[in-house]
Formats: sequence, C-alpha cells, structure tokens
Amino acid sequence: MVMNGLVIVLIGIVALSAGYLLYGRWLAKKWGIDPKAKTPAYTHEDGQDYVPSSKFTVFSHQFSSIAGAGPVTGPILASVFGWVPVLLWLIIGGLFFGAVQDFGALYASVKNEGKSMGMIIEKYIGKTGRKLFMLFCWLFTLLVIAAFTDMVAGTFNGVGLDSAETAYANSAAASISMLFIVVAVIFGVIQKHVGKMNEWVKAVVAIALLVAMFAVGMKLPIYTSKTAWIYIIMAYLFLASVLPMWLLMQPRDYMTTFMLLGMIIGAVVGVVVAHPQMQLNAFNGFNVNGSGLFPTLFVTIACGAVSGFHSLVSSGTSSKTVSNEKDMPMIGYGAMVVESLLGIVALVVVGAVAVGGTKPEGTPFAIFSSGVAGFLEKLGVPVQVATVFMTMCVSALALTSLDSVARIGRMSFQELFYGESTDPKQMTPAQRVLTNKYFATVITLFFGYLLTLGGYSNVWPLFGSANQLLAAMVLIALAVFLKTTGRTGWTLYIPMFVMLAVTFTALVQKTIALVANIAAHNATFLVDGLQLIVALLLMILGVLVAYSCLKKLFTTTKNSEQK
Repeated sequence: MVMNGLVIVLIGIVALSAGYLLYGRWLAKKWGIDPKAKTPAYTHEDGQDYVPSSKFTVFSHQFSSIAGAGPVTGPILASVFGWVPVLLWLIIGGLFFGAVQDFGALYASVKNEGKSMGMIIEKYIGKTGRKLFMLFCWLFTLLVIAAFTDMVAGTFNGVGLDSAETAYANSAAASISMLFIVVAVIFGVIQKHVGKMNEWVKAVVAIALLVAMFAVGMKLPIYTSKTAWIYIIMAYLFLASVLPMWLLMQPRDYMTTFMLLGMIIGAVVGVVVAHPQMQLNAFNGFNVNGSGLFPTLFVTIACGAVSGFHSLVSSGTSSKTVSNEKDMPMIGYGAMVVESLLGIVALVVVGAVAVGGTKPEGTPFAIFSSGVAGFLEKLGVPVQVATVFMTMCVSALALTSLDSVARIGRMSFQELFYGESTDPKQMTPAQRVLTNKYFATVITLFFGYLLTLGGYSNVWPLFGSANQLLAAMVLIALAVFLKTTGRTGWTLYIPMFVMLAVTFTALVQKTIALVANIAAHNATFLVDGLQLIVALLLMILGVLVAYSCLKKLFTTTKNSEQK
C-alpha cells in the first residue's frame, strides 16, 4: 500500500502537539517555573546581549536560529533508508531528545543569570570541564560557519549557471536577503527609539516589510559569483557578531519567522491540496549504499530531531532576552516541535518527487524548493514567484543560523580566555586582546573561511557528528545541573547515552575515511587534512568532557540550590 503524504503530515501534527502539551508541560512542572522571578534579561540588562523581549520575539529568534538548513537537508538525505525510520526519528527524537535539550539549556541558563552552557559546566562540573567544552564549542562553530556559508553562497550564485530561471531565482533571493539586513536595522531602530509597538501592529509592519522587500528583490536581482557571496556573507557575519541584539539579529529573526512560518503553512496547505502519494519506499534496509542505518540516520538528521547547536542558541542568546520564566516552554520546547514539523514536511516533499523508491538526484535545497514550489503552483501561485519565494526561504533557513552561530563562536572564543574576572581592567594585556569581541570575531571567521574552501558536501558529515556529540555532552551537563539542584533529571539518561553511542561511532568512521583518503593521496590539506585535525580534536575533547560530566553525575549529591 502506498502511503498518502497528507496522512504523514497529520500524524506528525497530532504526535508533536500531544508531546508539547503533555510531556513539555510535565517537564516544566517537574523542574519548576516561577512567573514572578526576575529573569537575567532584567537583572543584567545592558542593551547589547541582555534585552527584555516579548515571548514571540524570543520565540522568533530561537526558531529562526535553530531552523537552519538541517530540518530540510537531513530528512531528505536520510530518506534513502525509507520514510518510516525518518518519520519515527523526527517524532521520537524531536519530542524526547531535541526539545528536552533545547528547553533544558534555556531553563538552566535563565536559572543561572543567563550564563552559557560552558559557564554552567564550570559552576556544576569544574573549570577544566568548562575550558574543554568551550574549545569544543568553538571548533564546532567553525564547522557550522563553513558548511552553511558555502550552502548560502551557492544558493545566491547567479553566474555561470545552465538555467536562466535558476540564475534569476538565486539572484532575486540574494537581493531580498541584502534588503533584509538593511530593513532589519531600520526596524530595530524604530522599535528601540520610537516606542514599544503593540504585538499585532509589530506583526503587521513586519509582514508589510516582507512583501515590499520581496517585490523589490524580484525587480532588482543581484547577479554575482559564489566566491563574491562568500566574502559578502563573511562581512555580514562580522556585523551580526558585534552589533547589539536589538539592532540587527532580533528584528531580522522576527521578520524571518513570519516568512518561514509562511513557508511551512504554504507547504502544509499545498500537501492538503495536492495530497501526494509517497513514492519513497517505507524501508530500504539497514544498509544502503554502504552506509548503515546506525549511526548514519541519527547523524544525518540532526536539526529536526536533536541538535547540539540548539543548546548554544538557547543558553547563548535566547536566555538573555526572556522576560518571564513562564515563556520558556513555548520558546525552548515549542520552537523545536515546530522544527520537527518542518522536517516531516521536507520528508513528504521528497516522498512526492522520489524516483524508483528513493530520493531524486540534486541537492536537498533544490529538491525541497522545486517540490514545494510545485505545491504552491497548484494553489494558483505563479511558478516564478513560488520558485523565488522558496529559494529565499531555504537560504534564510541557513542565514539565520549563520548569524547566531558566528555570534556564539565569538562568545565561545572569548570565554576560553576569561580568568576569574570578565573586567578588562583585571586582565593581562594578552587576555584583553584575546577576549576583545572584534578580535575574537575576526579569528573565528578566518578559520571558518578556511574550512569553507573544502565545500559544503565535505564538511557536512563531520558537522553532523560534532553536532550530535555536542548534544550528548549538553544532555549530560544538564543532568548534572538537575540532579545537583534537586530536580528531575532521569529523563535525560537514555537520550545522552544513545547520542554518545551514535556520535563516537560516526566520528570513528569519518576519521577512518579521512585517513584512507589521505593514504591514497586523494586529499588536500584544506579539504581533508584540516578536517582530520578537527575530527581528532573533537573526539579527544568529547571523551574528556563526557568523562568529567559523567563522573560528576554519578558521584554528586543534590543540594539546596533550587530556586
């Protein structure tokens, strides 16, 4: 029997909604939410990183940042194993692994003065654990910058393509993205200095700006090469890393969220109208094209199921803007649930255009864009408009993660060199340079650029493994925090051990493949050599951090710190 795509989406909506209402709320109740407590956004308000914001503003930042290329790319790549294992991992992983980690990291950070996961590890596990974790995080952000910069630059490329339609769609999407940056700054200044907008007025203004930018971008496409776009993106990432949150990232993420939600709603409505039959096989076996279901499926599908990167957003930026603790379940748990739904939509899209029971040729972005554009066309949307809109959306998915990860990479580099104090007056001259936000940003982007030269396809497997290992370490650290403060933490035990097994298996396999490639003289330093160094460092750091966290977890006793 051939499964209908609409049925799969409905199963996903019901399961994810039930998980949020039942499990998400249960966790919030067990851990404890205090609506009257003053959050770090107020106690440490500085107009830069700590900025009290409305629930939907923080949700939009969280969702826009975590919903990168992963929920589209992962499920489509993993669909070679069949739609059943992909669907099961998106639902089970999303509800019991990913959403728990995202909410847990946000919760722990808000309860600890908005501190990052690294600083939380120092408090509950020790200084050595923090240093190792921050080095791991910094190396990981380099991989994200490399993979997503290459991906976005390729999407914006409008030169030297065989198809004039594709060149136009890419160039128009690039033009809209550049307008986004300028308009976001104007929108941020208006909100900051003109006065606080009513949420409904703010939403209407954001949507109106989106429509205007879309119309202008379609009329004035920017045609330039992929290399030029890499440099332009790097310049944008520098600004996003150093400018105040309210000036660029928050307003950009706020507007982007409406566009991404529009994409999801449009795709779901398109599925309802088209109700395509799944051309994918339900299950293609435990070994496909030389790759085993374990660990490949669980590493390939990161965003959409569980992603360590999300914890860096939760504790690095979102926690510093939460106005009320009662908003945390929607922001932390809810944003992940919506991302899992996006992963399910991506699965249905590739299922509708599958050939011979497996995914068609082409990049995941191209498959997703053309598939949803086809659905939108059935709703009466002109094909050119639908194609540009989808190209814009998939590039926005990656770009909104890129600016967050660049900022987090800068913060991670700074935290590596902080001593007892973060006051520059109490630092050595070398520390003052290394913890300077401009210097930290330049160093982070420089090494990210070097890895970009290896190309997205080469970096992605290593990124996926590192991402999931980060998730495992964060889950262990959160379990220590919950146990130490007398809260329920046993729900994290199965996810953290599963992710440890998955990631170390995947990293060992990737390392063996890199060594074999180098031994066969098929490698260059930037493509394989640099990746091998990063892979070995990630494994060593992963073992050290996991050991120190697990040791603390099974020897610590709870104290009276709960608040």
